[in-house]
Parts: sequence; C-alpha cells; structure tokens
Amino acid sequence: MNRREALFSLGAIAATGAAADGARAREMHGYPADMTVDPEMLPRSVIPGGQMRVLTDDADRRTVTAVFDRLIPADDLGPSASEAGCVDFLDAQLAGRFGEGAALYREKPLQQNADDLMQTAQFIATPRERYAAGLKALDAYAQETDGAAFADLQPNRQDEILKGMEDGTISLGEEIHTKAFFELMLQNAREGYFSDPIYGGNRDMAGWKLIGFPGARYDFRLYADRTGEKLDLEPVSLIPKD
Repeated sequence: MNRREALFSLGAIAATGAAADGARAREMHGYPADMTVDPEMLPRSVIPGGQMRVLTDDADRRTVTAVFDRLIPADDLGPSASEAGCVDFLDAQLAGRFGEGAALYREKPLQQNADDLMQTAQFIATPRERYAAGLKALDAYAQETDGAAFADLQPNRQDEILKGMEDGTISLGEEIHTKAFFELMLQNAREGYFSDPIYGGNRDMAGWKLIGFPGARYDFRLYADRTGEKLDLEPVSLIPKD
C-alpha cells in the first residue's frame, strides 16, 4: 500500500466511524468560546526604510549594517543583507517580543555549566540589551585596534574581526559573550534575508527567489506530486495585494 492509498483508507475508516456514531452525537459543551488570535501574535507589516524604533543610534546602525553586509554580501545572485532589508527586519524584531526576550527564561541564578549542558550560552539580558551592549563593544574594539569605526574598516579587516568573534579568538570584553553575540547576529541576518517581506526583510522576495522558494502560497496540491521538478513559481508574500 502506498502513501496515497493509506491516506484514502484512513479517510474511509474515519467517515464510516462518523456515520456509525452520528446517532449518538451530542452537543459539546465547555470548549473555548473566544477563539480569536492574540493581536500581539499577528504579523505587523514593516515599512521598508521607515523610522527606526530601536537602532536609533547612527553608530550602532552603521555597525550592524556593516556586519550584516559581510555575513551576506551582495553578488551577482542577489543583494546584500542590508539591501534586502535585514536591518529593518532586525529593528522591528528588537522593538517587539523577540527584543524583550518574551519567550526566554531569564530568571536567576545562572547555571554555572549551562553552556556545556545546553550547547548554548544562557542569558538574563534580552536580545535588545545584548545588541545595545554588543554593537558598542564591537565598535570600541575596532577603534582600539584599528583606530577607526568598524563600519569604516576595509572589508577584509571586517572579515578578520568577525572570524575572530566566531572562533573565540577575539574578545569584546568581559561583559560580552563574543562568540554568542556573533551567532546571534548571524542568525538574525539569515532570518531577515529569508523571512516573509511583511516583516521588513527579504525585500522584493530576493532571498526566496535566490533559493527558488515559492513563498506563502495557500495551496500546493497541484505541485505535490512534482518532487524534483523546477516549477519556476513566482513567490507570494503575506503582504496583502491592492
């Protein structure tokens, strides 16, 4: 029996059971009456190039833009991270629940060996606070070692610093978990580049076009049995069409 036959047989069993139990059906009570979605969980459209809400400091914004554009630089295949709106995406995320650390457990005390047990650093600081401290520490490091802001360094030197942050050979100070801060920026750059454009990143769906992702389409049944084929589907965003 193949997968399709299995699904049909399960459907037939379910339908038969429903028919047999129809006479014994009773009105259900006690279920939640209010099934509306929490407004805080609904996607909010981000205006590309709009006013920043968190990254309001020019130096911080220039630093994170320079970092993102070294992590995802422009080439013949697509735009850089900032050109694709990743800084807009980050600002919107830092201004919301992600920036507040709403989904994180941040109570003390910190477990001393949490990094080894969880394979990740444990933080009480929110992502918003980590960016505020980390970007300033990165710029201060560049000023101390190279005599210039990180954003003004040559791309190859920026790459050297970022590589040092990634492999742990560079420290931005005792208050900054340098490697974890690099990983946070890399994660957010990726998320912005491949998010739905409604969140500010992936402008013109450049990231989706790059990998051939068709986007937020309602129905894929016409293509479910065409695995491995190049479909050339135009990506669709959550942004409502006029």
